[in-house]
Amino acid sequence: MADEEFEVPSPHDHAVEEAGHGGDEFSGRIAVMTAILATLGAMFGYEGGATQNEAALLKNDAAIKTTKASDTWNYYQSKSNKQNLAELALTLPNIDQEKYKADIARYDTEKKKIKEDAEKLEAEVDKLNEQSEQEMHHHHLWARATTAEQIAISLAAITLLTRKKWLQYAAYAVAATGIGLGVFAWFN
Repeated sequence: MADEEFEVPSPHDHAVEEAGHGGDEFSGRIAVMTAILATLGAMFGYEGGATQNEAALLKNDAAIKTTKASDTWNYYQSKSNKQNLAELALTLPNIDQEKYKADIARYDTEKKKIKEDAEKLEAEVDKLNEQSEQEMHHHHLWARATTAEQIAISLAAITLLTRKKWLQYAAYAVAATGIGLGVFAWFN
């Protein structure tokens, strides 16, 4: 028995072991709450980023369509200029009037189709811009939910330091608000 050593734990060792086995229930609850809120906050942040990216893509598509619409209107204008020149040519003496009348009719027909295409592109631009605005609204909902969860985490940290019950309840209230905003954003 002389080879066996006896170890007597110090009060500090005992306290550390006790804390490791759930000795501080208050801190444990706050830690679990903080982990849950951090997870929710990360999920809300991801959704917020995804909706912001979607809004940017839609806005980019609208810009591309705007350029196409502008090009189409420029093409329409060039046909109008050609038609005007053909109409002017009709006033000149010794010209083939039938050729210019046919050109005028052709330009008029071409312009109608080009105008329809340009107006259709403009309608698509309006639709894409509206969708982008809706996505940005959705992004703002997710951002508010994320912010509320971050505030709740901060309140939980202060609660852990101060051990004030009212702060714990405030953290719960802000967390519930954030969760409510997240649920609203999900179903919106």
